[in-house]
Amino acid sequence: SAGNLVRFRCQGGQSRWGKLLESDGVSYQAQILEGVPGEPVLTDQVEVIQQVLAPLPVDPAPAIIIMGLNYRSHAAETGKDLPRFPVFAFKNPASVIGPDDTIFIPKVAREKPEVDFEAELAIVLGQALKNADASEALHAVLGVTGANDVSARRWQGKKGGGQWSRAKSFDTFCPLGPSLVPLQGAAKDLLGGNGLRVQSWVNGKEMQNGSTSDMEFQLGQILSYLSQGTTLLPGTVILTGTPPGVGYVRDPPVYLHPGDKVEVEVQFAGRLLNPVDAGP
Repeated sequence: SAGNLVRFRCQGGQSRWGKLLESDGVSYQAQILEGVPGEPVLTDQVEVIQQVLAPLPVDPAPAIIIMGLNYRSHAAETGKDLPRFPVFAFKNPASVIGPDDTIFIPKVAREKPEVDFEAELAIVLGQALKNADASEALHAVLGVTGANDVSARRWQGKKGGGQWSRAKSFDTFCPLGPSLVPLQGAAKDLLGGNGLRVQSWVNGKEMQNGSTSDMEFQLGQILSYLSQGTTLLPGTVILTGTPPGVGYVRDPPVYLHPGDKVEVEVQFAGRLLNPVDAGP
């Protein structure tokens, strides 16, 4: 959407940040932003977007933090109780890819079908944060975007020692994008009310269709909790949980295979599409 922030490669090959301009649907342009991360300043320079990149203010990100069981209806479909406190794990920052990049299922996760999709809203920090309350924490947010918390379910169990990080940290298992939605206007209003829509599709078939209003812990609460006694560096990315409809709870289960196409969309952020293939 026009007004969103985008990280992109321009005609000269450089990586730039910009504010999306109105488009004719054929070519896309952005007004250049300087000072990301930090205090972005809009310049008069306009560039044509050649390639949209993962919206990382710092590449690689200093941390990719993931949240589990944050949607009430997702906790219900998995048969688990809602947590009393937010539940977190980490993804390897090297797992991040951008729009249209390929998700590669590694050989160690192809013995049996197990690779799943999780559509999520991701928070991207533009400033450092520590000991913030829920309201002031949002001032450190550069924007929110779509994320696919790709997960190898067998590695999420016994093969990964019963914890989540290993299963979610394979290379290419964290698609992000395509654009950042600033927390203002309609997006801010919806986050405080009816919520932003979070959806996923596999090969064109809708798999997930939820709303952030179903979250047990909202964005300010999440950031405040994470920042207590802990510095969250600029460029940190926080995935905030997934709505119901993930593959492993379906009957029969739906897993990703080489040749598939998986899409994720957070309302206003645009659609994030990634093909799937076999990797080493």
